[in-house]
Amino acid sequence: MHPSAEVDAGASLAPGTAVHAFSVIGPGVVLGPECVVGPHATIEGPTEIGARCRIFPFASLGTAPQDLKYGGERTQLRIGDDNTFREGVTVNRGTVGGGGVTRIGSSNLLMTGTHVAHDCQVGSGVIFANAATLAGHVMVEDGATIGAFSGVHQFCRVGRHAYIGGYSVITQDAMPYVLTVGNRARSFGINVIGLERKQFVPETIRALKQAYRILFRSRLTLEAAFERLSREIPDTPEVGALVEFIRGSQRGVIR
Repeated sequence: MHPSAEVDAGASLAPGTAVHAFSVIGPGVVLGPECVVGPHATIEGPTEIGARCRIFPFASLGTAPQDLKYGGERTQLRIGDDNTFREGVTVNRGTVGGGGVTRIGSSNLLMTGTHVAHDCQVGSGVIFANAATLAGHVMVEDGATIGAFSGVHQFCRVGRHAYIGGYSVITQDAMPYVLTVGNRARSFGINVIGLERKQFVPETIRALKQAYRILFRSRLTLEAAFERLSREIPDTPEVGALVEFIRGSQRGVIR
């Protein structure tokens, strides 16, 4: 630990964790093994961070939620293993009204200037490009990518392996496996190139493309489209996930 760093006596640092110059770690912070906290970073508690996370200069984790209703209640931030928080990333704790906990899974990359607001639930393997922003209560499923300078409205969901293009404004749910781009955003079909890069097999990609065409290009009602899907498309986990995501949407999906 650098002598200029300030680590509160109420913080817990596991073996192998490094804290660099002028960083501040407050009470109630728990850092797992082999983490690296870069210069001028700030971590406030209650915050739990897993193993091997890298926190770059001027990142700010576990700060109070930016919510006018927040009255100083004890809320939390929980972070998994192997995450990277680049320069200037901000992640807020939860609010009592939103469940009290902001969660980030494992193996995520949050590039420079990313913001994750109170009560967000982020899965694993997610990539946030520079200055991507989540409003409060957003859910991001595993493997999604959110492009640079994109914003996601509060209470929206971003599905697994979804791809949000840069400078997009997301005000409804962004479907899994789908390329979604624009202000305001539209969907542009299954993200074939992205899924190929992630080693999805051709049969799965073909089934997803067929399902998307039936759902959004056939002029059927959603219920009629679901019925046709059950007859014509192989019952793969990915198609099932797409259907369940649409059925479970509270805000509607981006088409």
